[in-house]
Amino acid sequence: MEDLDRVRAGAEERQLADLAALGIDFDGDVIRQSTRTDRYDNAIDTLTARGLTYECFCTRREILEAASAPHAPDGAYPGTCRRLTAAQRAERAATGRQPAIRLAADITEFTVHDGLHGHYTGIVDDVVLRRGDGIAAYNLAVVVDDDAQNVDQVVRGDDLLSSAPRQAYLATLLGITPPTYAHVPLALNSDGKRLAKRDGAVTLSDQKALGYSPAQVLTMLAHSLGLAEADEEVTPQILLTRFDPVTLPRAPWVFR
Repeated sequence: MEDLDRVRAGAEERQLADLAALGIDFDGDVIRQSTRTDRYDNAIDTLTARGLTYECFCTRREILEAASAPHAPDGAYPGTCRRLTAAQRAERAATGRQPAIRLAADITEFTVHDGLHGHYTGIVDDVVLRRGDGIAAYNLAVVVDDDAQNVDQVVRGDDLLSSAPRQAYLATLLGITPPTYAHVPLALNSDGKRLAKRDGAVTLSDQKALGYSPAQVLTMLAHSLGLAEADEEVTPQILLTRFDPVTLPRAPWVFR
């Protein structure tokens, strides 16, 4: 459970209940990131001891402006605080602003293998490892978590494909073998934008209120992948026997 940020009350319970209603289980107990902060701290300490981190005092606005500068490729952070002198760092620290900790990357791009996209080379910049509020950043946490749970393949939406090179590179710095990836097409709304709660009845409880059972929702999802007929009743066990990564759709699914 990615619960390092503020989580709405009951969100975890609803997510687990939805998975159970669809017949989707998982191995072992639920693990929460909030109980693993020592692992993230140890990883950052390891990188810091090797001179691979630095403090960043940039505000959110400054980061956005820096990432949109002409010399920052594809919105990458250009290393503004990496170039500060000791005196400049001391001056910024004196303002009371708590710095984030960034990776001091020594490359600008990295290549990963993706089951749908093949070899993908993407930008690597000085990603945040620990935010200014002291909380481990997403890119670090997922790398550490995947290693701890022996994850050897990450499957997720293709909007995160550009994050894979950064995470895989970070893994190598920590002595972790990067996983393989499969970035799949997203579910989109009728306007071609990522499907989200703002689009209305997109949750399992929303669909139930409209009269659709979890079994019918599972069929709808399976049909979008070409794994079931539109009115066929299926189970995860049946879908497992039919699943073939080669036949996965390469285009987004538009949910209306």
